[in-house]
Amino acid sequence: MKYMETGGFQHNPLMRLTIGLTLALLLGLWFTNFAIYFDRMDLSSSSVVSYYNGSEEDFRPPRSAASMLETTHMHLPTMGIVLLFLTHLLIFVPLGHGLKTGLILAVFTGAIFTESAGWLVRFVHTGFAPLKVIGFLLLQTTLAAVIIALVAFLVHAAMQSRRSDAMDQND
Repeated sequence: MKYMETGGFQHNPLMRLTIGLTLALLLGLWFTNFAIYFDRMDLSSSSVVSYYNGSEEDFRPPRSAASMLETTHMHLPTMGIVLLFLTHLLIFVPLGHGLKTGLILAVFTGAIFTESAGWLVRFVHTGFAPLKVIGFLLLQTTLAAVIIALVAFLVHAAMQSRRSDAMDQND
C-alpha cells in the first residue's frame, strides 16, 4: 500500500500490471453478474418475486432459507473484499472528494440492497422486489464506473511513466 500512498506504483510497471490484470478479472465479475442475474430474473418485480417465492406455473419451489444462507455466506465476504479493494484504489484516483465519496457509498449501497432484497422478498414482503432491481442496477453501474476510473488512471499513469522514462533517457 506504500506505493499507493506515495504514488510510487505509477512508476512501477509490475504494480500497474498486477492492478490492471486484477481489474480485468473484476470486469469479468461484472459481466458474469449480468449473466447470472438475467438467467434467473429480469428487471421486473414479478420475476424477482417468482425467483424467491417460487412459481407454480414454472414448477419452481421457493428458495429455502438454507440455500439463501449459503449464497449470502459466500457473497458477503467476497463483495466486502472486492469493494474494499476497488474503493481503496479509487481513493487515489484524481477525482473530486464528493464524486469519490458518492461512488463509494453508491457501490456499497448497491451491494447491500442486492444482498438483502432477496431475504426481504422471501421472508418479509413481496413489496421489497423493486429493491433487488434497484440494487442490481446501482451495483452494476457503480462497479462499472469505479473500474473505468481505475483503468483510465492506470493508463494515464503508464503514459506518464513512459514520458518520464523517455525524458530521463534524453538527458
